[in-house]
Amino acid sequence: MSVTIYDLAREAGVGIGTVSRCLNNHPSVSVETRAKVLEVVKRLSYQPHAYAQRLASKKTNTISAIIPFFTNYFFIQVLQGVQDKAAELGFDLILYGVNNPLQAEYYLRRSLHRGHVDGVMFFSMTLPESYVAKFQQTRLPLVLVDAYHPEFDSISVKNLEGAMMATRHLLKLGHTSIAMINASLSTQPARDRMEGYRAALEEAGLPFRNDRVFVSEIGKQDGFNREAGRASMEDLIGKNVGRDRATAVFIASDVQALGALEGAAELGVRVPEDLAIVSFDDIELAQHAQLTTMRQPMYEMGVLALEKLFARLKNPDAPPSQTTFLPSLIVRRSCGARVPSEQLV
Repeated sequence: MSVTIYDLAREAGVGIGTVSRCLNNHPSVSVETRAKVLEVVKRLSYQPHAYAQRLASKKTNTISAIIPFFTNYFFIQVLQGVQDKAAELGFDLILYGVNNPLQAEYYLRRSLHRGHVDGVMFFSMTLPESYVAKFQQTRLPLVLVDAYHPEFDSISVKNLEGAMMATRHLLKLGHTSIAMINASLSTQPARDRMEGYRAALEEAGLPFRNDRVFVSEIGKQDGFNREAGRASMEDLIGKNVGRDRATAVFIASDVQALGALEGAAELGVRVPEDLAIVSFDDIELAQHAQLTTMRQPMYEMGVLALEKLFARLKNPDAPPSQTTFLPSLIVRRSCGARVPSEQLV
């Protein structure tokens, strides 16, 4: 027969309330009493029932992740970091995949229900203003990933600066006619990356031209997908004629770049000989495709998201913590730069 909390109380000569407070690290218990109870716990090999322990502590050991398109390569790698850290810290993870803003609000509302989860991670979307006060009132820990709000812990990437670096790299290689393949401007990363592209051109004294920006929103993920990248490349090549043609293209994501490579090959356009490419993210497939790209620390972002959430649970009154990452340029063959084979990443 298993040992119960009543057995512990009898052996230690204390009430069951005292035993419960000891097991849940309540500060009102004296050092001597805690030591006596924990000695009995060890001697009797007591194992608390997980569900009962959660009820006693009012913790679920569960967190929710509200994330758009978790089949996207970028989010898969971020979630690997989240899952690994969650397992290490003993949390269960509930994934909510979002296809539209109404779904995001529905899952935020569910997560706010008392006792449902201990904390929330909200990915790559703008937090609705109506939920700012709700999270502050309930004090439910919230971490924004690939997003920002001054009132909450956040992790973000400098998309604008990264896009500038990508475009500058093509400029340094001698390209003065650079196109862009982008995703829907309804998303903040797409807007930021286009502004970075524009800023780098203007910095170099070159005009920004709307007819050099190609966007396809076919498929899911607001155009951040392989099919949209392929369609945009086909559109670019179809219009890329004459002396004024583009010799390089900055692509807003690696997954779009993979589709763009397929489209270029089918139409007989060589990369990088006819068209140099730099993209964004550095997903695992980027290395196999030899894409020059802006590397985001995706796995590390997932780990850090869990660490921030755990820290917030332990110290709910700490000021919000904002972390930003600057992407790094990874040079491979797609841009045409000469890189010794041993340096190719």
